[in-house]
Amino acid sequence: MAYESALAALADPTRRQIFETVAAAPSSVGLLAGQLPVSRPAVSQHLKALSDAGLVTVTKQGTRNIYAACPDGLADLRRYLDGLWGDVLTNFAKDIAKELPND
Repeated sequence: MAYESALAALADPTRRQIFETVAAAPSSVGLLAGQLPVSRPAVSQHLKALSDAGLVTVTKQGTRNIYAACPDGLADLRRYLDGLWGDVLTNFAKDIAKELPND
């Protein structure tokens, strides 16, 4: 279940903030570290976890690595959540139908 790795990676608030930042615009480790209260090595570790989960991609630009959100990275997680939401709505509709008077 690929969505589990995405959920685990995004469970950490700092990691989630890093993901949201690179989802808005590709960024280098140095730029990310300048925006967060964590060190560059810590940012690199968070990016590795996000990369391992398939949520970010990295491209070389000279001596820098530029990280960006992976377009398909959230697809499995989204399918999982959409399935849960569909089940919730179906169960809600069944409960409402039980409470309505029969004509």
